[in-house]
Amino acid sequence: MQKIIKTKEEWKQELPPEVYHVTREKGTEPAFANKYHHEKRQGKYTCSNCKLEIFDSSHKYDSGTGWPSFFDTKKTEEGTKVVEEKVDDAFGMKRTEVVCGRCDAHLGHVFDDGPAPTGQRYCMNSLSLDFKEEK
Repeated sequence: MQKIIKTKEEWKQELPPEVYHVTREKGTEPAFANKYHHEKRQGKYTCSNCKLEIFDSSHKYDSGTGWPSFFDTKKTEEGTKVVEEKVDDAFGMKRTEVVCGRCDAHLGHVFDDGPAPTGQRYCMNSLSLDFKEEK
């Protein structure tokens, strides 16, 4: 996948301040008070920074955490995930950060307490995603 590389200033000019904070400064939006937590329509979720398709609504579920959660990501033609996972040991915790595989936008974190078939919970920030409804 071709990487998109931009400076902090370029991203700051392109993104609304709250999206920049979450996706470029690894911020977190409030639980239960975000755009896609309650979203039930069928469609695709894309990276809010570069529009790469990341999640399908058929993989979304209510994890009870207050953020949109998915049990799997979209895959490339080769069958690999379209996201990258990185160690995040900020705030004295050991977590796995999830970033967009094309532009490195911070999306959220993945945990090993999700439902079958993957057992994973991709806990995402709504500000890191855009939604395109399928009709």
